[in-house]
Amino acid sequence: MSENTEQTEQRYEGPDRRKNVINNRTHTTGLERRRGPGRRRSDFIKSAEEGEMSREQFLFVCAIDAYKKANNKPYPSWTEVLEVIRKLGYRKTCAMIVDLDNCEDWSEPADAPAFPNATEAA
Repeated sequence: MSENTEQTEQRYEGPDRRKNVINNRTHTTGLERRRGPGRRRSDFIKSAEEGEMSREQFLFVCAIDAYKKANNKPYPSWTEVLEVIRKLGYRKTCAMIVDLDNCEDWSEPADAPAFPNATEAA
């Protein structure tokens, strides 16, 4: 055997870099997608990412797809996405469960019109 085949084990002696993995952010919103140690995906998100959508998710995807085809827009704006959501019947009836800076929480009745400040959105 030659001297080159014999290897010596070298150990890293600097600071523990694994500690950088832990999320040290002081302010969380509840919308974070990164999991990190001790954080797991919800069953709702996990099943959708694996291709098993709930009825609600499937309805939303179909509605967005129909909007894109009807308007020849491959990438609708966020305002257009909100328009589709409201046309599906969604209203802001509950308090937020996320913490957003500089955003005031509000609610509306369940039977509120889809577009209260307009006669009818196109």
